[in-house]
Amino acid sequence: MRIKKILKSLFIVVIAFVGMVFILVYYPVQSQAQHTGISEERAAAMRNEFKDPHHLIQTTDGETLFLRRWNPDGVLSDKREVAVLILHGITAHSGAYDMAGKPFSESGYTTFGLDYRGHGLSGGNRGDAPGLDRWVADMAETVAYIKDLGFSEVVVLGHSLGVAAAFSVANAVPNDIEGLVMLSGAYEGREGVSKPPSLFKKVKFLASAIFRPAHQSIKYYREGMTVTQDSLFTMRYTPRFMMMLDVKTLRLPEDMNIPVLVGIGDEDELFTVEKVKELYDLIPGNKKEFLVMENTTHSVIPRESWLQVVDWLDRTYANPDIIE
Repeated sequence: MRIKKILKSLFIVVIAFVGMVFILVYYPVQSQAQHTGISEERAAAMRNEFKDPHHLIQTTDGETLFLRRWNPDGVLSDKREVAVLILHGITAHSGAYDMAGKPFSESGYTTFGLDYRGHGLSGGNRGDAPGLDRWVADMAETVAYIKDLGFSEVVVLGHSLGVAAAFSVANAVPNDIEGLVMLSGAYEGREGVSKPPSLFKKVKFLASAIFRPAHQSIKYYREGMTVTQDSLFTMRYTPRFMMMLDVKTLRLPEDMNIPVLVGIGDEDELFTVEKVKELYDLIPGNKKEFLVMENTTHSVIPRESWLQVVDWLDRTYANPDIIE
């Protein structure tokens, strides 16, 4: 009888534990961002309706990636084969980088912006990626696609999360890119920007990561952020997307010696100039430059700052005096 009571008690404890886990997994958390995104189906419909210059890339695993394009009005002869590929920050999409695409294309550079899988007008479960290898493969295949269009020199520009993306693609296909621009990213953020999650959030995250890794259970929000009403932004993420990358381990290959520009706004609210300089110091080679952009925050980058990047591109890849 005593063994039966013990087994019964254990059974009740297990059932109670499982029930608590599932409550945590399915318990809805109100997003402070108050943002309405789009579904995968709506992204596909909007993609089919999009009329401005763009490309659709079919990945090797059958997904559709959206690649926005900014064409120069006139092509400088020695910029003809140079393409700039923009990799966006977390929550964003390529359309938010009109602020870069326009001044770049007006300066003669054909510019592309990739929407990551699960973001913007690309296909895929919203705010998700099957894993790090697939995320990196998407970007590597995009570089190959651009080169197949006839651009022999691809310069990858990453902003915020895009800096980690740029590191990743550089390691994946080091011989296929001719340069890197890394803006507003570092191995560590400003102290106090992100508050430590509560015990409840930690347990809920762990439970979701185990039982629903592909469900959008993470609500992206930080104090002071400006919440856009652009529905193409992504404010909900899956646990496996948020866990797939350890940015502190990212390094460029030691034998890689391509031009690299590292930049940071003097008013960036997420990263300090000093922390970005630490990232810069770990980049190998002697073809690197460090840029502090004036009157520039993390996400509000004025035209004057983008023109500083154009100046670097001109000095590195082209002679702007030769025009066809």
